Amino acid sequence: MQAKEILELYGAGKTDFKGEKLTGANLAKADFIGINLTSADLHSANLVWAYLNRAKLGKANLAAAKLSGANLSQADLVGANLQDADLHGTTLQGADLRSANLTLANLQDANLIEADLRNTNLAGANLTGACLRGANLREENQGYSVNLRGATLRKADLRGANLTGADLAKVDLRGANLSEATLRGADLRGADLSEANLKGAFLTEANLTCASLRGANLMNAKIERANLMEVDLAAANLQGAILPDAKLGKAHLVRANLTACNLARADLSRANLWEAILREANLTDAYLARANLTDADLTGASLIRAEMSSANLTGATLRGAMMPDGRIRE
Repeated sequence: MQAKEILELYGAGKTDFKGEKLTGANLAKADFIGINLTSADLHSANLVWAYLNRAKLGKANLAAAKLSGANLSQADLVGANLQDADLHGTTLQGADLRSANLTLANLQDANLIEADLRNTNLAGANLTGACLRGANLREENQGYSVNLRGATLRKADLRGANLTGADLAKVDLRGANLSEATLRGADLRGADLSEANLKGAFLTEANLTCASLRGANLMNAKIERANLMEVDLAAANLQGAILPDAKLGKAHLVRANLTACNLARADLSRANLWEAILREANLTDAYLARANLTDADLTGASLIRAEMSSANLTGATLRGAMMPDGRIRE
């Protein structure tokens, strides 16, 4: 079908174009609100600034399609192929993208507020500056979750997003806003979260091995039983964070702010806490074997039953701290 024909038919009232072949069609700025293009072939089609609100595009082939500036709010894109598509600045608010293929797609500055991205493949996609507030990226089935490996989410807005069980290994999340986001059980191994905002985020049982969180805001974050082995948290703000049973072996916590942080039973063996602030922190039963606490501030901290016999406390402030043997340090 030619571009002119579908424009004329839609203008005459027809909306069902299921399975039509529109490869490479020039449909820029077309008004296709509510159109049915289920399983249609739109490979390399030009849909720049098109109106596709509430359009049915389930299983449609939109590979390499040009959709920058288009409006796809509340559109049905379940199982659609959007590989290498250009969605720069596209509105996908409330869109259903479950099981869609968005590998290598350009979603820079896209609006994905409250979009359903469960089981979506976003490997290598560019989501720089994209807004994903309230988006659903949670794990749908055991072993089958949203794939964001190698994706770029720098400065993306992910406030309140559900990323439970998501694969975010080695993802670029520098400066991203993940406040109140749910990342329970997420794979963040080697991810770059430098300067990211994770205030109040849920990271319970997440894997952050070797991740970079330099200068990140983790104030009041829930990080119970998370794997933070060899993580870089230099100068990070962890005030009031909850980290009981967390694994922080060999973690880099230089000058980190851990005021009133709950680190009960946490493994901090060989961690570098030089000049870290641990005022009023709960380190009950914490394992601090060979930890570096040089010049750290442990004023008022609870160290009851903590294992720190081999820890380096040179220059550390322990005023008012409750020591492993129960004595309060003067």
